[in-house]
Amino acid sequence: MDRSCLPVAQPALLHRPLALALALVCGSVLPVAFAPAMAAPAAATSAAMSDTPDAAPDDAPPELDSVEVTGFPAKGYRAQRSSTATKTDTPLRNIPQAISVVTRDEIRDLAVQSMAEASRYVPGVSFAQGEGNRDTAVIRGSSSTADFYIDGIRDDVQYFRDLYNIDRVEVLKGPNAMIFGRGGSGGVINRVSKVAEWNDAREVGLTLGSWNDRRFTGDVNQAVSEQLALRLNGVYERSDSYRDGYELERWGLNPTLSWRLGDSTLLSAGYEHFHDERTGDRGIPSFQGRPLATDPATFFGNARLSPNHATIDALNVLLDHQFDNGVGLRNRTRLADYAKFYQNVFPGAVNAAGTEVALAAYSNATDRSNVFNQTDLSLAFATGSLRHELLAGIELGRQDTDNFRRTGYFTGVGADVTSISVPVGNPYTAGPVTFRQSATDANNSGTADTLAAYLQDQIELTPQLRAVLGLRYDRFAVDLHNNRNGSTLSATDTPVSPRAGLIYAPIEPLSLYASYSVAYQPRSGDQLASLNLSNQALEPEKFRNIEVGAKWDLGSELAATLAVYRLERSNIAVTDPNDSTRLILIDGQRVKGVELGLSGHITEAWQVTGGYARQDGRITRTLSASAPAGARLAQLPENSFSLWNRYDFTPHWGAGLGVIYRDAMYAATDNKVTLPGYTRLDAALYWTVNDQLRLQANIENLLDRKYYLNANSNNNITPGSPRAIRIGASLRF
Repeated sequence: MDRSCLPVAQPALLHRPLALALALVCGSVLPVAFAPAMAAPAAATSAAMSDTPDAAPDDAPPELDSVEVTGFPAKGYRAQRSSTATKTDTPLRNIPQAISVVTRDEIRDLAVQSMAEASRYVPGVSFAQGEGNRDTAVIRGSSSTADFYIDGIRDDVQYFRDLYNIDRVEVLKGPNAMIFGRGGSGGVINRVSKVAEWNDAREVGLTLGSWNDRRFTGDVNQAVSEQLALRLNGVYERSDSYRDGYELERWGLNPTLSWRLGDSTLLSAGYEHFHDERTGDRGIPSFQGRPLATDPATFFGNARLSPNHATIDALNVLLDHQFDNGVGLRNRTRLADYAKFYQNVFPGAVNAAGTEVALAAYSNATDRSNVFNQTDLSLAFATGSLRHELLAGIELGRQDTDNFRRTGYFTGVGADVTSISVPVGNPYTAGPVTFRQSATDANNSGTADTLAAYLQDQIELTPQLRAVLGLRYDRFAVDLHNNRNGSTLSATDTPVSPRAGLIYAPIEPLSLYASYSVAYQPRSGDQLASLNLSNQALEPEKFRNIEVGAKWDLGSELAATLAVYRLERSNIAVTDPNDSTRLILIDGQRVKGVELGLSGHITEAWQVTGGYARQDGRITRTLSASAPAGARLAQLPENSFSLWNRYDFTPHWGAGLGVIYRDAMYAATDNKVTLPGYTRLDAALYWTVNDQLRLQANIENLLDRKYYLNANSNNNITPGSPRAIRIGASLRF
């Protein structure tokens, strides 16, 4: 169902939860701001946001200031604190987990317009193709379309996310179900929303670039009074691509509000309407174990018959109260409706002679309604010489999903023909394609209910030694109803997820840590639709991560990180070799890796961000014919390196230079098709004309090298972009 014309200002037209919430909470569509994702117990007080850890007498809990809404302390490319990984405001060096933060300045300097672009200089993270219709993150060898969060709450429908209303992006690596619940097998990506603040600021931005790249953004913040602040973020983009026939149009509005109900109470909320419409592009096929040699612009299939659109309406409400005795209470609610549709005519295998390529087609529609509520109680206290920061919480959630898939039939050839062959030299089909349900196409409705309780204690054992201990209980129940035959499948999982970490700081700027964490993936899968008669009674897949690392603040504005980890996947369902009618569970995947990161100012004029990752991910036992023992994991290069540099020659002029290197990697776990490794250079030029006007030019693939960016399968491979230029201007007033 296409909701691109849904009026933002008419809540009665929204899906049922949003209409009710808007009517009750706002009376109409009221703007409201998010506090930083799961921010400090005061949504980030001025003291909590300082560059040094809070200090308090050993025999008393730390004092809490009145509630303020401010930004996180990110100086250039370096962030020092996060509230996502522990649900409390914590210095990054006191979190026993690898975290990379893409700051607001980095997003601006790199002219980032998508989640995949935001990850370019994050060590150990990449994005797969996702069939050209969704974000698909690959973190520590685990590919996921659902491990995305916004302000600490799940945002799991398959679509392309924009960053027009985002302050920063946090990439948390390694499973951590104690905080995030199900999924997150390799880690999660959290977007931190821009916050309505008590200052007046207005900025508009315009970007023009290669292939008709046209993008306009606006950000207006207004302090109405000492109690009330408003903010409005918006985006409109209409662009083409180096790929033939590709078109993109998207727009979004995010009004927000922050309201001080008293010295110790903050109400913060925001409503977003976002629509993204683009061509579903599944790239090019392979031939003889390599990407097919063809012009990077060549579209295989039919771009006109490959529409993809997603519409999101979401309401977020935060209520934060600080008691006088050091106790904090926070409640966050997200209600979101998603309408996603995609259709594609796409390439399959090339024949042995290399002269023809197979084409197939299908469409899929997903409507989902999410309701999540998190309540966190925090308490800082001391027991003798030990200082505690205790967190107790409850999460409730309900997700209603409708899925409807149809197969494409090439009726110009035959009424029931589902695949045709076309010449490799002209791989386009102009013939009619009819979409209707086949005997196996999905038509289902599902309900997923979440009830979780968690407890965490951050303990200061000595001034140099800290521990993080946590435990979470989930009750996750899924009912999947087949609308075609009336049958219903059900599964209920009750995993217990531990987390343990130890942090030792031999000197103040250096911390060494060790951690153990677990995550689970229910049989319903990423998108809650994978239950079947064979697997509904099986235990969830389990992911265990053991990690040691170091975080070193090299001065006040430069940070270096090191993480060494081992991630194991178990409870993988495979066919019993002695009985083909049943499934058995085995341990069958392992990833070992080393990650190095660097971010911040090397000198006052020179700042950097990037890192190196060496990852060895393999199938340890045969899972299927396409996943044999010893095979390397798909989309996982053994070595990858990226480093972005910005140097300011004067207060008005600066330049940027980035290098991205990636080893060869396999398109799929059968290891039959290799994407060659590549090195790419990017560059930028910055001109700060005055306090109001800023100009920049970004060049991607400076040397115009031919390379292959990623894949979805052996025959869906994305060629990298030729040299591309973006010219941007931002005006503050």
